Amino acid sequence: MEWLSAENTIAVLTAVLGLAATVGALWYERRVPRRKRIGYRVQLDTAIGDNVRTGGANTRLGLFDETPEMSDATLVLLRVENDGSQAVSDTDYSGRALHGLTAVFTGRTVRGLAVTAPTGDDHLMEHFTPAAGLRYEGSTLHIPRVPLNRGQHYKLLVLLTGGPVGGDVTLSGGIQAGDVQPNRSTTLDDKPPLLSRPAQLLTVLLTLSVVTLASIILLREDDPPPIECATGELTVLGSTAFAPVAEELAEKYEEDCPGSDITVSAHGSASGIRELDDSGRKFGRSGGGKGAPPLLAFSDGPKSDGFPRLAETRVAVSVFALVLNDRVPLRNLTLPQVRRLYRGDVRNWKELGGPDLPVVLVSRGSSSGTRDTLQRRVLGGSFEIKASSNDCLSKDDPSVPVTRCELDSTDQVIDAVGRIPGAIGYSELRAAAGLKGLHRLDLEGHAPSAEQLVKSGYPYREIEYAYTYGLPPADSLAAGFLAYTRGTGLDVIRTHGHLPCATPEGLRVCGEGRLGSSAGAPLSPSSDESPSSDGSPSLDGPPSSDGRITRRS
Repeated sequence: MEWLSAENTIAVLTAVLGLAATVGALWYERRVPRRKRIGYRVQLDTAIGDNVRTGGANTRLGLFDETPEMSDATLVLLRVENDGSQAVSDTDYSGRALHGLTAVFTGRTVRGLAVTAPTGDDHLMEHFTPAAGLRYEGSTLHIPRVPLNRGQHYKLLVLLTGGPVGGDVTLSGGIQAGDVQPNRSTTLDDKPPLLSRPAQLLTVLLTLSVVTLASIILLREDDPPPIECATGELTVLGSTAFAPVAEELAEKYEEDCPGSDITVSAHGSASGIRELDDSGRKFGRSGGGKGAPPLLAFSDGPKSDGFPRLAETRVAVSVFALVLNDRVPLRNLTLPQVRRLYRGDVRNWKELGGPDLPVVLVSRGSSSGTRDTLQRRVLGGSFEIKASSNDCLSKDDPSVPVTRCELDSTDQVIDAVGRIPGAIGYSELRAAAGLKGLHRLDLEGHAPSAEQLVKSGYPYREIEYAYTYGLPPADSLAAGFLAYTRGTGLDVIRTHGHLPCATPEGLRVCGEGRLGSSAGAPLSPSSDESPSSDGSPSLDGPPSSDGRITRRS
């Protein structure tokens, strides 16, 4: 269930920990005994005689030197304080004796005592009288029942003889609902800690709880899923040139939209359109004429008029490039030169100013949208010379003047052109970038570029169409995926070298209508579609906001 996510579980456990720490702190302060506590620590233990074991060297003058009993004397400064959470009154001392506390200096004899109190606490000195129990005998010092507010203290400077420096010093006594215990030694005149160790631990736990909760709030993924999200299954067919875009879009859509399953199965634009149409007809018969199959087909260029049930959406402008093996250093060809090459009129590259290498035409199959675009946009509607080779290396048909082979995918074309001297082929723009063994060709002095497409008039380009069998339901995965390609997925389309139609620049180019006439028809002024200012035919009708085209009757 959604509320049992890892983030929510951690947040709940952290909140419970913080609540338990708060309740524990209150319970400890109100219910746990020994909230009254007298603490003590030795702040000074030093030799003042010259015959003290482990006392170190010293020099004596005056009374220290003149008194024989001082030869093994030591001084101890003992600090006694209230380091509990409540005040200690004189009635809180629970012993039966007159005095409240007993200090024992093991192995040494008490010879004198001086008591000091901090400025402002002078009234404490009223309690240090023999009548209140202040006295010493042997190694024992009796201390009166001195009331101490929280944090108050006094100090005992004790003169001792007969023992080494560093001997045991203990303070004992009974405190109602409290105890007497040594505390941590700090620098002279340090105040007791503001919080006890349990309170410090609880404070740390509370702080960690707050920090953890804040981190969860800041770091958790709160972005809602895209509005284009839908669930179900979808198969994407069609263009192999556009397949890398479709695959990345599908992957990102599945990440953003849990419950969606998109499979890309690209085998060419024409075959994808045929499969979509066939599946739609079968689906309609089995479904009583209603609904559409979970299929979508991308096509490099428009479908033919033989598929009236297919609805189109203009997605992007795809730019293609002629690719040439690096053994031929030519960088630019004119359209007439390209047409001569693909008619088989040029057999050797030296005829075009290149090296003495035979021309090898590496092409795509008849279902390829990239090939169809080449014929319409570059070859002027003419067809390529027929295939004469199966392996692109040897000519099997001697009646054909040049070697020409047909391959199934863009990747296969690029591989063959890169390794066969004298080979020329065509590819989607980005697929031909940065590869070893081949380079892209300019056409009529215009470099293949999606960014400069509007200004350059580069001819080898085509609108990438997405086709569905009829208009898909608004809540279907096909509709959601199409909306995703024109919204969240725009960056994916750009990074693959295509110009999205759903951008100001792309809308201008996509709005020019079909960038070529129907498959196989030549581009000429006599075409049914009149050319635009850059040589492209004009629109059938104005594009709608979602890129769909309305044909004029």
